[in-house]
Amino acid sequence: MLEGLHPNNPTHVARIVTDEARARRIADLLGESFDPAETAVAAFEREDGTPKPPWLVEVYFRTEPNRPAVTDLIRLAAGTDVDVAYDAFGEKDWVAASLEGLAPVVAGRFTIHGSHDRARVKRNSIGIEIEAALAFGTGHHGTTRGCLLALDDLLKRRRPRRPLDIGTGTGVLAIAAARALHRRVLASDIDPQAIATARNNIRFNRAGAYVAAIVARGTTAQRMQREKPYDLVFANILLGPLARLAAPMGKLLAPGATVILSGLLHAHANAALAAYRAQGLSLVKRYRLDEWTTLVLQRGGGKPRRSPRPAAR
Repeated sequence: MLEGLHPNNPTHVARIVTDEARARRIADLLGESFDPAETAVAAFEREDGTPKPPWLVEVYFRTEPNRPAVTDLIRLAAGTDVDVAYDAFGEKDWVAASLEGLAPVVAGRFTIHGSHDRARVKRNSIGIEIEAALAFGTGHHGTTRGCLLALDDLLKRRRPRRPLDIGTGTGVLAIAAARALHRRVLASDIDPQAIATARNNIRFNRAGAYVAAIVARGTTAQRMQREKPYDLVFANILLGPLARLAAPMGKLLAPGATVILSGLLHAHANAALAAYRAQGLSLVKRYRLDEWTTLVLQRGGGKPRRSPRPAAR
């Protein structure tokens, strides 16, 4: 988890469909008007074949906004009377959901299981024992499973040497990378309770020699900065913090690094992609599991291109 966005809390969103020029003006004004720790803005061209106006602006709020005031600000930026649609999502107990039919989850070479299913792990599989707890990430959710499938595919092509897991939750992705690569992995989360859970899971899965789990907000932690550059980064969180992370994460990456992003509803994947393309990353593959998208991106050797302030939630 990151930036205080607990998986049980709803996220509020305002959406505006308009042309490119107005979309950029709205994103710029709202990005400057709200606290980035509480609100994020995404503006991007839709790729769904929708006729003009083809641009969508999404404004994400951690708490329910003052709708009339936000609408007035949006219309001020647009210079016209645009329509603003408000919605909320995420009011779901993800831990409870992950316990529904809690059977072993196979994702490529990885099998995520509870203690009652140890005997069901196949010999040629990397078994990772994770009990559902107060942190998010038992492997049963489509976001975590998408990340594991992406890691499995990546390992068929190359073996990263310095992985980082931002928003680690239970630590499952850091453990999976460490067990597969036998390399040191740094895992971080904003939530001390999640880090306590992750450390227990790391020890239990005999990955303590490889995985260090730290409490950290974003990418500014001293240890995270000291150990860069990273050639593999997981960030399984939500669109808002993912978009805010794009620029600072870009400064952590080695040339050719792979970034695996998840926690994205299908409708939000292109907004995340736009933010990371601005940092010199290109799309390698996307996985769609249930209602969630996982993006696999790769950093080229060149410098990131200059772009407008990212619109994120």
